[in-house]
Amino acid sequence: MGVMSTETRNLPKLTAKGARTRARIVDAAARLIHERGVAATTLDDVRAAAEVSGSQLYHYFAGKEELLQAVIDHQADTILGNQREADLGSIEGLGAWRDMVIDQAKSTEAKGGCPLGSLSGQLAEADPEARALLAAGFDRWSATIGDGLRTLHAAGRLADETDPDDLAVTFLAALQGGLLLAQVHRDTRALETVLDTLIALASGGTAAPALPR
Repeated sequence: MGVMSTETRNLPKLTAKGARTRARIVDAAARLIHERGVAATTLDDVRAAAEVSGSQLYHYFAGKEELLQAVIDHQADTILGNQREADLGSIEGLGAWRDMVIDQAKSTEAKGGCPLGSLSGQLAEADPEARALLAAGFDRWSATIGDGLRTLHAAGRLADETDPDDLAVTFLAALQGGLLLAQVHRDTRALETVLDTLIALASGGTAAPALPR
């Protein structure tokens, strides 16, 4: 059985207003943590950013650990929402997805890196439950990429021997490495190169197209 998200486990039924307040807290926490990191973000910081009282914050979250779990789910859901908007069932769609990823990285100067990747580096060794949620988020992400690649494979656009699920893991791993290099260099060239190479190989090419310098 997969790991349940914090949206589906042990949450009291919320009113519409309560759901909005909880979402505002999670949104604020996700933004601050992505900007500052987990250790540098306090519950008081989140309370102030979300414009809620301390009693409101603790009504929805018993402590920072529980809030972090909600942030992981929030970041995974946001990424998957963007991913599902891309049509990965065509080579053209892969190219459009590539452009979307690059444009998003450029818009922030690659600061913060991948939200899930960044959280993994901070939490995977210290918090087993957070690690399980992060792994589940990456699994969902890989499965979404795999859905598009299976469509390509069924249409004969990938080599017969290609396993779409294995290729999806390759795409995701390469994307994570590219985003990390973009973050530390404040430059998207490595990210562009790895995505272009994978798309070229997936479409039957042997090398990445030349990028303008």
